Amino acid sequence: MEKKRILIVDDEKSFTSILRINLESVGNYDVTVENDSNKAFSTALHLKPDLILLDVMMPQKEGPDVAMEIRNNKVLQETPIVFLTATVTTEEVKSQGGWIGGHPFIAKPSRLDVLLNSIEANFKADE
Repeated sequence: MEKKRILIVDDEKSFTSILRINLESVGNYDVTVENDSNKAFSTALHLKPDLILLDVMMPQKEGPDVAMEIRNNKVLQETPIVFLTATVTTEEVKSQGGWIGGHPFIAKPSRLDVLLNSIEANFKADE
């Protein structure tokens, strides 16, 4: 089975390091991290990931702006994006069925099983 490529875009280096290790330990994913939101689009264009985990609030460029760049690109526009954010609670995300404003969301921090379920659900939605 070919591993799915995941791109994590988040400015918190300690968070992305732990998340990468946890996701790669599952054995199904090749994970790339981009901690500079200004480079997120070019990294995504180069990598052509199967899914992007995208932080909402970052200092240089916010997640929704990165998502708009991705959606406006013919090569990347169909790439599933799951937003990661500490601005909502797990309960708020759950009450909305994992979607807020038409986009899949995961509250940070989140249990690995919750994250994996969201990742797999969004891969399937794209296939």
